[in-house]
Amino acid sequence: MKDFHFQPANAHRVQVDGQDMLFHIPTTSLFAMDDMDAALLDFAADQEGGFSLDDVISRFSDPGEAAKRLDGFLGLDIVNDGRPLKPERPPIEIENFPLTTIVLNVNTGCNLACSYCYKEDLAIPSKGQKMAFDTARASVELLLQENPDRDSYNIVFFGGEPLSNMPLIRQVVDWAEPHFADLGKAVNFSLTTNATLLTEDLVDWLDAHKFGLTVSMDGPKALHDLNRKTVGGKGTYDAVAAKSRMLLSRYRSKPVGVRVTLTAGVTQIHEIWDHLKNDIGFAEVGFSPVTSGDMDAFNLNGDELSEVFEGMKALGRRFLDEAIKGNNIGFSNMHQLMQDLWEGRSKALPCGAGVGMLAVNHDGALNLCHRFVGSEMDEFGSVETGIARKELASFIKSRSDRTEKGCATCRIRNLCAGGCYHESYAHFSDPLKPAYHYCDLMRDWVDFGIEIYSRLITEAPEYFHNHISPRRAFGK
Repeated sequence: MKDFHFQPANAHRVQVDGQDMLFHIPTTSLFAMDDMDAALLDFAADQEGGFSLDDVISRFSDPGEAAKRLDGFLGLDIVNDGRPLKPERPPIEIENFPLTTIVLNVNTGCNLACSYCYKEDLAIPSKGQKMAFDTARASVELLLQENPDRDSYNIVFFGGEPLSNMPLIRQVVDWAEPHFADLGKAVNFSLTTNATLLTEDLVDWLDAHKFGLTVSMDGPKALHDLNRKTVGGKGTYDAVAAKSRMLLSRYRSKPVGVRVTLTAGVTQIHEIWDHLKNDIGFAEVGFSPVTSGDMDAFNLNGDELSEVFEGMKALGRRFLDEAIKGNNIGFSNMHQLMQDLWEGRSKALPCGAGVGMLAVNHDGALNLCHRFVGSEMDEFGSVETGIARKELASFIKSRSDRTEKGCATCRIRNLCAGGCYHESYAHFSDPLKPAYHYCDLMRDWVDFGIEIYSRLITEAPEYFHNHISPRRAFGK
């Protein structure tokens, strides 16, 4: 009787400098294997019709140890009795929404006209629709009402260009800080800006209130000015670079990061990172490839997307070399992957959108996240009527159900969890569908990350204590 069957959907093997490693997919855990582990897995994988304990005992010179190792694989569900694999978790049934973050779309207006912008409600500053204070306050009260027992909460200001509605931002901060203090709770503020409206006084005010800041900038002048232009069509690099340097020279409360949007023709990963990290001085550089914009002319094609990931891997190797020396080069994509592996993160959903976070339109409508504000995607209630619980719960349950989806057996299913909702919405007009268009590249990227992680945990384990854990303390 063939009692045991290998389950490849739960095991992924990689080699790092000749060392066999086992990535346990359900728990995103990594194990070093010795020769017997590797031989036993090879044997199990070769037995298409299954195998028995007697087969194992007759195959290995130390049958007692082989049986012990087999028991370990059974415990990990890498080998089982042939029954279909049970899902790591059932689809998520949710009744209460444990919000930690509310995103306020304070103005649909923006003083720039970036050619690749995904915002469907974007307007020039004079026609921007600004959020009223009553709407902002009701949004924050909804946050507290839905999850009253937390110690700290996050308020994110978004746009358009959020700094184009500074009167509201100041009013929210002036109200929220004492309000949360009276409740015995902490509140954190953050925003992403194009930097053009920054002044020294404004930077000092943001610093005093300990904002988490991210600047949108696409690299050196020639690359940045391709797409990030004023409403009049003029490149913005000179202004953004000058304002960013001023910001970084004065800001002390938190590290400031930069977000790079990669579009057709913008694939020079190392050049962009070097300029933004070493010439401008940002603490972290994060890359966001565009693959699903409304205008195909700006989407990275297949060759360009491959070039981007090869560039990211090359920068990842530099990340490793410097990390072994104890240095952090501020490559946030790799840093995040290291954190996911270090923490053994196993995700049912790609992000906290719709569960821990909701975004509020200027008029109070509730959206899955900031990227859907102003889109044709269904809204999920409002700050006046509350969350449309039935509809939002149904969405979350449907997205977390991997049945009949490629994610069900994918080796990165618990790190990717199907990918960004908005990527799927933009590419397939369906946020419930996994982001299949870059699955292979993501699998390759995670495999590469596992290799880097294995090297780092072996050669410089102190890096995780010195650089990975403190990152969370900064709210990054």
